Amino acid sequence: MSLHPEPISPVPSQTAKVARAAFPKGNIYLQIRDTLGSIYLDEDFDHLFSVKGQPARCPWRLALICIMQYMENLSDRQAAEAVRGRIDWKYALSLHARR
Repeated sequence: MSLHPEPISPVPSQTAKVARAAFPKGNIYLQIRDTLGSIYLDEDFDHLFSVKGQPARCPWRLALICIMQYMENLSDRQAAEAVRGRIDWKYALSLHARR
């Protein structure tokens, strides 16, 4: 796999709107994103990838998911479900809220 670093996109407006409505007082993941932006950048992982091969998906997201998974003591399956279903995780990861 190869890495083609991309800038981290801002939190999608619909995701931000839903997250702010769901957590009017905020929560840890909204605070992490608002205070630190993304803790990691793709460039932080550049040395781990080959210059050839299929492009990798945003390694900064995987790193942040691993930290969030550890914080909540979740299994891999539970963490994957949290990425799919929790608006606070989507906010931290700059993912679109699904209707």
